[in-house]
Parts: sequence; C-alpha cells; structure tokens
Amino acid sequence: MIPRYSRPEMVAIWSPETRFRIWYEIEAHACDAQAELGVIPKASAEAVWRARDVTFDVARIDEIEAVTKHDVIAFLTHLAEHIGAEEARFVHQGMTSSDVLDTAFNIQLVRASDILLADLDRVLAALKTRAFEYKDTVRIGRSHGIHAEPTTMGLTFARFYAEMSRNRARLLAARAEVATGAISGAVGTFANIDPAVEAHVCKMMGLVPEPISTQVIPRDRHAMFFATLGVIASSIENIAIEIRHMQRTEVLEAEEFFSPGQKGSSAMPHKRNPVLTENLTGLSRLVRMAVVPAMEDVALWHERDISHSSVERAIGPDATVTLDFALNRLAGVIEKLVIYPDNMLKNLNKFKGLIMSQRVLLALTQAGVSREDAYRLVQRNAMKVWERGADFQTELLADAEVTAALSPAEIAGLFDLAYHTKHVDTIFKRVFG
Repeated sequence: MIPRYSRPEMVAIWSPETRFRIWYEIEAHACDAQAELGVIPKASAEAVWRARDVTFDVARIDEIEAVTKHDVIAFLTHLAEHIGAEEARFVHQGMTSSDVLDTAFNIQLVRASDILLADLDRVLAALKTRAFEYKDTVRIGRSHGIHAEPTTMGLTFARFYAEMSRNRARLLAARAEVATGAISGAVGTFANIDPAVEAHVCKMMGLVPEPISTQVIPRDRHAMFFATLGVIASSIENIAIEIRHMQRTEVLEAEEFFSPGQKGSSAMPHKRNPVLTENLTGLSRLVRMAVVPAMEDVALWHERDISHSSVERAIGPDATVTLDFALNRLAGVIEKLVIYPDNMLKNLNKFKGLIMSQRVLLALTQAGVSREDAYRLVQRNAMKVWERGADFQTELLADAEVTAALSPAEIAGLFDLAYHTKHVDTIFKRVFG
C-alpha cells in the first residue's frame, strides 16, 4: 500500500525483515523439536539459535533468489552463511517450503488482526461516547432519503456501535480461522517429519496445528478472513455515507472537523468538504478488492499449487494496511465530528408536522375509521404540505372528516415529539448493556 494510507506498525508486519525473522524462528523451533526427538544433534539446533541476533540481509537474499528462483532456498542459503554449512545441513529437515510460507503468513495475519482489533476498540469507544452524548438529541429519520419519522442522533451512533461490535466478533472468529500452522512436509503426510515438530512450532509461535494440511494450509480459512475484512470495510463505508449526507449544505446536521489553516477547494474559498469520509468510501472499496481473489484461492490443484501465492503477497499487506488506516481515520472523524442539534430540529420541522402522519393514521383507525379511509384522509392533507407548504396540523383541523373522528385536543396530542423517543433508553440498554 502507498505510504499516504499506511501506518508504520501494520506496515512493519509485512516488511521483508519481519518475514525473514518469522521464517527463521519457525526453522529454529523446528530444529529444537527435531533435536529433542534425536533426529538432529542438539548442538546443531543450538547453532541455529546463535543467529538470533542476526539482521538478515534482504539484498543478499534477493541476490541468491535471482539465481535459485526460489525464495525459501535463498533464505536457507543465507542462513547457512551465518551458521556454517556443517550445522545448516540439519535445518529444514523433512520440511517443505509451504511449511514455512503458510505458517509465517498466518502469523502475519494474526498479528495484523491484533492491530485491527485494537483499531476497532478505538472506533467503538468513539461511537459509544458520541451515542451517550447525543442520546436524546432529536433528528429526522430518513427512508429512501426522504423524511420519515423522528429518531435521535444517539440512536444513529448506537446503531453503528452495534454494527462495529458485530464486526469485532467476526474478526475474532477470523483470527481464530487463520491462527493455524503446518509443519507436515511434502503433501502433508508427515512421512519425513514427526507431528511433534509441528505441535512444538505452533505452540512456540502462538498457533494451533492445522488438523489436515495437504502441504498447504486450506485456503477457505483465508477466504473467510479476507471476507471479514471486506464486511468491516463495508461498515466503514456505511458510517462514512451517513456523515457525508449530514454534511451536505442543504442538511448540515454534522460535519467533519475543519482545522485551522485547512483549505476546502483550490477554486472556491468557502468550501468545507467531507474529504475524510469520501476517502473512507474509497478505501473501503480497496479492502473489498481482496475478497473475490481470496475466495478464488480456495480451489487449488491436488495437494498444492502456487496460484494463491501471488494473490496473497498483494492482498495480505494491502488489505490489512488499508483497513488499519481506514479504521483509525474513522475513529478520528467520529471523535471530532461537529454536531449541529439546532439544524437537526430545523430539518425535522421543515415540512410542518408532516412526519407525524403515521400517528394520525393510527389514531384514526383506533377511532373507528377504516384503514383505507384513514390513509386517504391523512394522505389528502399530507399532499397539501408537500405541494403548497401548508401546516399539517392546521390542515387536519380544517378537515371535517378528520375532526369527525378526532377532537382538536387529540389531534394536537399527536404532534408530541417525546412519543418517538420514549424507548430510547430500552434500545440503549440492548446495545450497551
């Protein structure tokens, strides 16, 4: 991913230096297990660990790979340069390249998951704070982009909190899906290596052994992982779209924080654009780009092929780095989002009581009017509000058919905003406990 949308901690997980360090630790732990089994001399295993402080030379490994055309062999050759050919002959005993590659890739995904979980915690904390801050701040709810009935800004934040809570649970499950390792040798039969080696390596690297690996770890695990990242990205976009709508000039119920010295347009000095949430919409698309290739990686030839390899070299870092950046940007937007309650109330009252139409409809049916007639009466008066800018309550009071069923006091009582917020506390208890 480009530096503009990257954060150092996540980028470091995918650096060549980190990858080679993980490969080294896998090989060293495998040597320990092999020595314990008596397959290799303990002195050789100890010799491998003497390289623990070595900084592996990425350029040198690339130089070797240019000849070998094999990344793991290039690494092992470079490792031998540090520990000596005599001791290095016992490294990688009974193992195949995928044992190292797949186990290391999963370790990277697990570490990336831990960062993403922390990111989600920051987003959740911001959403919860803003939800309680504006729990009772009334705003108009919209369906199809059109005024519907009153809700509160707190419920909007609470809705997003619940969604992101589900995403956190999904990511925990996805982390567990990929937290497996395989040291099972060619075609995964353990013919040349004892399963105890796999168990030891996985324990030391914080993984669990893959129940059955056909030389590669099954890619349905990774498909689920990247699909989860895609769902989280879609939730980010869901929040971003709501904020972008609220910042529209005609709405202006909230807007991104506009810092001193910030410029909105090279041509129009008055502009304050929702650039961060627009950026989040774009970043979400990038993360979702990884989902279909990850799904297609599930189908490999026989016990293994490497059609998945080039895909994962790209989507592993790109999806996690981008999502990490996006989640932190989202948290910052929510934490500093500027809210305009007065504009919310102004928008809510824009159509002069029209949003109470369902209350009137229900009251008429309760008063003995058929639903069809009640709908006709309410819609007849509602259209006057839409088309002429009339006041809904005034029109109802002037409608003889309506007043034949409802008294003026009953009609007035139908326009109480508190009616729509009476269960906010109940919803908050459901969401936040």
